[in-house]
Amino acid sequence: MRFMESQDESVLLWLDEIQRGINDSNNNIKEAANLAFGISAINKSLEKGDSQPILMTLQSRFGLRVIPECAEAYFRNLSEAKNMKTTEGSSESPWIKLVMKAMYDYYYNVETEEGTCVAPKGVVPKTSWLTGEEIQNIAGQVTADYNREQLWLANENLIVGLQARARGFLVRRNYRERKAYLQNQEPSAIKIQAFWKGFKQRKSYVDRLNVLRGNVAAIVKIQSWVKMWLARRAYRKRLQYFRDHNDQIVKIQAFLRANKAREDYRTLIGAENPPLTVLRKFAYLLDQSDLDFQEELEVTRLREEVVTKIRSNQQLEKDLNLMDIKIGLLVKNRITLQDVVLHSKKLNKKSKSQLEEMVMVDKQGIKGLSKERRKKLEAYQHLFYLLQTNPMYLAKLIFQMPQNKSTKFMDTVIFTLYNYASNQREEYLLLKLFKTALEEEINSKVDQIQDIVTGNPTVIKMVVSFNRSARGQNTLRQLLAPVVKEIMEDKSLIINTSPVDVYKAWVNQLEMQTGEASKLPYDVTTEQALTHPEVVNKLESSIQSLRAVTDKVLTSIFSSLNMMPYGMRYIAKVLKSSLHEKFPDATEDELLKIVGNLLYYRYMNPAIVAPDGFDIIDITAGGQIHPDQRRNLGCVAKVLQHAASNKLFEGESEHLSSMNTYLSQTYQKFRNFFQAACDVPEPEEKFNIDEYSDMVTLSKPVIYISIEEIINTHSLLLEHQDAIAPDTNDLLNELLEGLGPVPDIESFLGEGAVDPNDPNRESTLNQLAKTEISLSLTSKYELREGEDQDLKSLMIKTKRLIVDVIRTQPGDTLLEILETPATAQQESENLKLVEKRAILDSKTPEKMKHSQSIFEDGQLPIEQKKRKIQRNLRTLEQAGLVSSATKYQEIINEIAKDIRNQRRYRHHRKAELVKLQQTLNALNSKTAFYEEQINYYNTYIKTCLDNLTRKNSRRSIKLDGKEEVKGSKKLKQTSLKYTAARLHEKGVILEIEDLQTNQFKNVMFDITPGEEVGDFEIKAKFLGVEMEKVQLHFQDLLQMQYEGVAVMKMFDKAKVNVNLLIFLLNKKFYGK
Repeated sequence: MRFMESQDESVLLWLDEIQRGINDSNNNIKEAANLAFGISAINKSLEKGDSQPILMTLQSRFGLRVIPECAEAYFRNLSEAKNMKTTEGSSESPWIKLVMKAMYDYYYNVETEEGTCVAPKGVVPKTSWLTGEEIQNIAGQVTADYNREQLWLANENLIVGLQARARGFLVRRNYRERKAYLQNQEPSAIKIQAFWKGFKQRKSYVDRLNVLRGNVAAIVKIQSWVKMWLARRAYRKRLQYFRDHNDQIVKIQAFLRANKAREDYRTLIGAENPPLTVLRKFAYLLDQSDLDFQEELEVTRLREEVVTKIRSNQQLEKDLNLMDIKIGLLVKNRITLQDVVLHSKKLNKKSKSQLEEMVMVDKQGIKGLSKERRKKLEAYQHLFYLLQTNPMYLAKLIFQMPQNKSTKFMDTVIFTLYNYASNQREEYLLLKLFKTALEEEINSKVDQIQDIVTGNPTVIKMVVSFNRSARGQNTLRQLLAPVVKEIMEDKSLIINTSPVDVYKAWVNQLEMQTGEASKLPYDVTTEQALTHPEVVNKLESSIQSLRAVTDKVLTSIFSSLNMMPYGMRYIAKVLKSSLHEKFPDATEDELLKIVGNLLYYRYMNPAIVAPDGFDIIDITAGGQIHPDQRRNLGCVAKVLQHAASNKLFEGESEHLSSMNTYLSQTYQKFRNFFQAACDVPEPEEKFNIDEYSDMVTLSKPVIYISIEEIINTHSLLLEHQDAIAPDTNDLLNELLEGLGPVPDIESFLGEGAVDPNDPNRESTLNQLAKTEISLSLTSKYELREGEDQDLKSLMIKTKRLIVDVIRTQPGDTLLEILETPATAQQESENLKLVEKRAILDSKTPEKMKHSQSIFEDGQLPIEQKKRKIQRNLRTLEQAGLVSSATKYQEIINEIAKDIRNQRRYRHHRKAELVKLQQTLNALNSKTAFYEEQINYYNTYIKTCLDNLTRKNSRRSIKLDGKEEVKGSKKLKQTSLKYTAARLHEKGVILEIEDLQTNQFKNVMFDITPGEEVGDFEIKAKFLGVEMEKVQLHFQDLLQMQYEGVAVMKMFDKAKVNVNLLIFLLNKKFYGK
C-alpha cells in the first residue's frame, strides 16, 4: 500500500502498520472460520434433516436478518439446493474452501474443525455442500419473497379495488357500444319488418274477403244445418253411452283422479323442478291444524317436564350423595343428627320451594312487565340462541377453561342449553357441538393417536356422560339388562380366573371335608398354585364357563347395533374421520381400536362391571350385588375389553393364554361391529334439518335454565371473549356489548325479592340463584323494515307470500301470476284466508307465534303481496339465490321442499311424543327409586335418633330440630372459658401469629353453644378486652375432618388442631 502511494521501492513499514496488518489478517481468518463453521453447521443440519439449528446459524454465523416465520422455507430451499448439487463419491475430502475479501483462500476441515490459509496437499474441496454465498443468496431470496408476500397481503384490498374498477370500466364500455349499435339500427329493422308483414296480411285478407262476400247466404245456411245435426247426434249418442256405463265411468273417474293425485304427489316429491300447478294442489299442507297445535303444545309440555325431571333427579342424586356423607359423619361423631334431619326435609320440600321461586321470578324478576326488563330478557334470549346454533363459540369456551371447571360447565349449562337433547332440533345442534369440539380437541391437543386412549379427552367424556343419562340409559338397559340378569341369576355360575384365589378356595374345601388342617401352605404365588392339577382343572372349568357367558354378551351386543344411540355412533364416525385426517398414515385397525375404546370400553364396559351403578338392573334401597356376581361380571368385562382392543393375555395373565385364539376371533367380530357402527348418515339427513328449519317450525325453541347458570355463562363469555370471538365484528361481541356487565342475582329477581336486613341474606340469594326460568330463544337478526335484509329470512317471507298468492290466484308460472291483476273474487278469497289466519293466530300460544313482521305480511291484499314478492325476488336474484331466466323455479323448489319437510316433521313429532313419554316414564321410575332411598335414609335417621336420645343424658334432639331437657325445662348451656395457654397445653391451639407463647395466658377464649344444635360462638379476649368473635358450625369441622384438613385458622391468626377441637367440644358439650 505504502509503495503504491509513494512509488518508492525503499519505503519501509512502521511497527504499528505491521501490527495493524497482522490484526486485520487475524480478524479476516476469524471471520472466515466463523463463516466456515456456519457453512458446516448448516450443511450437516441439512444432511440430518434437522431444521432447528438453521435459523440460529443464519443469524449468528452469517449475520443475516432472518424471519422466524420462514424457518421451514429456509430449510426447504436449502435442502432442495443441496440435493441439486452433484456428489463425486469417495474422492471428495472433508475440506471446504472459502475466499476471504475476494483475494485470499481459506480451508476448513469440517471433521476436525481445523482451519488454514494454506491449501493442504492432495485435497479436493467439497463440492456437494452449499457454499456461503449460495446459503446467503437462498436465505436472502426466501426473506425477500416473504416480505414481498406480506406487501401484497397488506395492499390486497387496494389491488382488488383497482381490478374491480378496471373490469367495471371495460364492461360498461362494451355495454355502451353494443347498446349504441342496436339503437342506431333499430329504425331500419322495424321499417323492413313492418312493410313485409303488412303486405302479406293485406293480401290474405283481401282474398278471403272476396270469397266470403260472394257466398254469404249459402255458407250461413249450410253451416247452421250441419252444426245442428252434428251437435244433436253427438249429444244423444254421448248421453246414452253415459247412461249405459254409469258405474264404470264413476270408477274410471275415481281411478284417474287418484292416479292424478298420486302422480302429482310423486312429482312434488321426486321431480327436480315441480311445476307450479302441482305445487298449488298441495299448498294447503303448509297450514297448521288444531291437531298440530295440540301436538306441539304436548311436545313442549313433555319436553319441559323431561328437562325439569332430569335436573330434579340430578339434584336429588347430589343431595343423596351428600346425605350419605352426613350419615357417615353422624355414625362417626354421633352428634350432627339435626343437620342430617334438616337435609332430609330439604329433599322433600325442594319441588315446592322451586315452584314458588319460579313464580316469584316470573312476577317481579327479569320476566316482569317493564320495557327495560323485557329488553334484557330478549338480549339473553338472543345470546343463548346464538350460542345454541353456533357451536364454535362453546367449543372454544370449553377448552379455554380448566378441566375441572369445564366439566361442571358441561354438566350444567351446556346440557341445559340443549334441553338434554329432548327433541330432534336440539339433539342435532348438540351433536354439532360435540363434532366441532371433538375436532377442535383432536387438532389442538392430540399429538399421538394413542392420546385418545391413554388420556381422558374432554369431549369424549362429555359424550359418554350424556349418552349414559336418562336419554341413553334406556338403550343401555335394553341392550345389556337381559344378559346381565341371566348371569347374575345363575347361582351355579362361579368364574374365578385367579390361580391364587382358586388355590385358597380348594385348600379351604379340603379342610372342611376332612376336618383337619391342611399341610399345604396358604400363601403361594401364581406359579406355585398352577403346579397343582386340581387348581388347573378348576381354572380350565372357569375359562370354559367364561367363554360361554362372554358369547352370550357378545350376541346381545352385536345384535343390538340399531339400538345404540345415534349420537354415540355419529361421534364414533367423527372420531374416526378426524383421526384419519390428522394421522393419514394410521391403519384401519388402529382407528377401529380407538372407536372400540369409545363404544365399548367407555360406554358399555362400566355398565357391565357395575350394573347397579348405571341402572341396568333394579337394586332395592340398601341392597347390593354379591361379590361372586360382581367377580363374574368383572371377568366377562375383562375378556371383552381385551378382545375389543385385540390385546392378548400375556405376562401376569399368562395362565389365560389358552383364550388368545378366542380373543383374536372375537376381535374380528368387534372390528366388523365398529365399522358398521360408524356407518351412519349425517345429522342433516338423519333429522332432516337445514338452515331454514327454525323458520318453518311452529314453536320457538325454549330452554329452562337457572339464574346462576345464566350469570356464570355471561361471566365466562366476557372472561374469554377475546379467545372465542377475536373478530371485533363478530355477532357475539355485539350481543355481549348490548348486555353490558354481568348482572347480580337481585337484578334477576327484582327489587324487594330479598329483605336487605335479613341476616341470612347471602344464603337466601344463593338458594334463589338456583331458580329456573324459561327462555324462548330467538335470533336477533331477523328481517325488519329499514334494516339490512337477512337473505335467509327474506327467502322464508317471500315463500310465505307466494303460497298465499298461488292459493287464491291461478296461473301456470309465477311470472304470469305476478303480472296478472287479481280479480275481485280472488281478493275476496284472500280476505277469507286472512280472517281465518287471524282467528287461528288468536288461539296460538305466545311461544308458538311467528314474528310480527311475518304476521303483518300475511294480512296484506293480493296486489300488495305481489309487489312485495317482486321486490324480494329482485333482491334474492341479486344475491344469486333465484333467477328470472328460470321463471324463479328455484323458490318454487324450495316451497316444495318445505311441503315435504312439513309432512316428515309431523311424523317425527309423533315419534318424539312417544319417545318423550318413554323417557318421562323412565325418569319417574328413577325418581321413585330415589324416594325409596330417601325413606330408607329417614328410617335409619330415626333409629340413630332413638339411640342418641337413649345414650345422651344431657340433651335430646327431636326430628324438627328443637331441643328438650328431661323434666320439660329448657337447658341453658353454660359457656366454657379457657386461656390460650390451657388450650395450647391440650394441643388445641398450635400458635397465634404475632404473639409469644408466654403471652398465651393473657388471651381468653369463651366458647358458647348457640340456639341450634352444632352452632357455637367463640369470643377472644386479650387482657379482659373482647377482641373478636366467630361463629363456628360443628358440621364444618366434621367436613374438614372428612376432607383430611388437620389445621384450620381461627380469627385469621390462631392455628387450631381440628381433631382435638372436635374432641374438646364432644367431651364438654355432648358427654362423649
